[in-house]
Amino acid sequence: MKVVVVGLGYVGLPLAVRSAQAGHQVVGYDVDGDRVKALSAGESYIEDVGPEDLRAVLDAGTFHASAEARACGGFDVALIAVPTPLREGLPDLSYTEGAARTLARYLRPGATIIVESTTYPGTTEELVAPLLEDGSGLIAGTDFHLGYSPERIDPGNATWTLVTTPKIVSGIDEASREAVRSFYDTIVETTVPVRSPRTAELAKLLENTFRHVNIALVNEIAMFAHGLGVDVWEAIDAASTKPFGFMPFTPGPGVGGHCLPIDPSYLSWRVERALGQNFRFVELANDINGHMPDYVVQRVSTALNACHKPVNGSSVLLLGLAYKKNTGDARESPAVRAAQLLTAMGARVSGADPHVVEATPVDGIVRRVEVTPDELAAADIVVLVTDHDAFDVDEIIRHAPLVLDCRRRLAGPQVERL
Repeated sequence: MKVVVVGLGYVGLPLAVRSAQAGHQVVGYDVDGDRVKALSAGESYIEDVGPEDLRAVLDAGTFHASAEARACGGFDVALIAVPTPLREGLPDLSYTEGAARTLARYLRPGATIIVESTTYPGTTEELVAPLLEDGSGLIAGTDFHLGYSPERIDPGNATWTLVTTPKIVSGIDEASREAVRSFYDTIVETTVPVRSPRTAELAKLLENTFRHVNIALVNEIAMFAHGLGVDVWEAIDAASTKPFGFMPFTPGPGVGGHCLPIDPSYLSWRVERALGQNFRFVELANDINGHMPDYVVQRVSTALNACHKPVNGSSVLLLGLAYKKNTGDARESPAVRAAQLLTAMGARVSGADPHVVEATPVDGIVRRVEVTPDELAAADIVVLVTDHDAFDVDEIIRHAPLVLDCRRRLAGPQVERL
């Protein structure tokens, strides 16, 4: 089949390459010309897509990237994998709308369109379907198939990959669901059909809201535990010995990426708009997790004060600018807000991250450095924000005079844990 993937980010690019590996003829369409140039040269900017895999499908002629909409013509299956950000706290589906309008121009009878982007229940049927119908003159469910299959990409996870993670599939009718399932059966090991796109859309938000709320719970407990003089990490270990009724979550400097800081708010917005009710769990979790970088800065200030040093003028080295271990994704990273807060307080902030190569919101205020003995020793305090495997734990302990460890990776007389 000819497969078009609209959006070549952390979701779209792995989908495109995997589809090409499965033998489909794949066009990756992205409006970012720099991304297209990099991919065409065999350069991957996504950790989950190795350059050798990318070059293999390029050489085989089963994948090519394009910034030209006309490259989408003639598709049998099209996947929408574009961002769905928040703008001033409200869902922004402009990228989804743009993708639907583009695909509508090239939609043919018998083709299948699948939305992968995370969104609120009802989007596929209430927003995407009318745009496709208006732009093509075809009828969803009669002339073409339409469904929703939420992405479950976990960057850096070598065990649960795109191929091995069960894939939820849905369609606006039985024939659409079967068309969606049949396509994914060619690229993943397991598909899980559900009755409607609304169910699949809610399932994705349920997964992320579950994590978001539980991370907020343990983050708040961690703050209270520190004030009470209790080691929250030891308490979590102890509770984890219970073989039923408990699932361990660990505290951290905040949540990042596209999922947790954003996706639950889509559900909260939909509930308020459709039902006139507040989703209080999400609102509370947003407040707690969103302010964890503030708590990190508070702990930095307290640690420096104990050494008779003010934040103003002190050198702070942040280890990890990505939101997640062993990835280069800095979207909504807690390190960004921590750096901004520390800079506003007069600190001289440096940052180290071997994985983050794309631009970040702190590029103008944070000095990017390599993790060397000299840089570690020169810092008044080192903050381990993201525990990349590339960071040498022993070297940090050996050279850093004071450390705030947000990930429980370090131990030593000069180390404080979140």
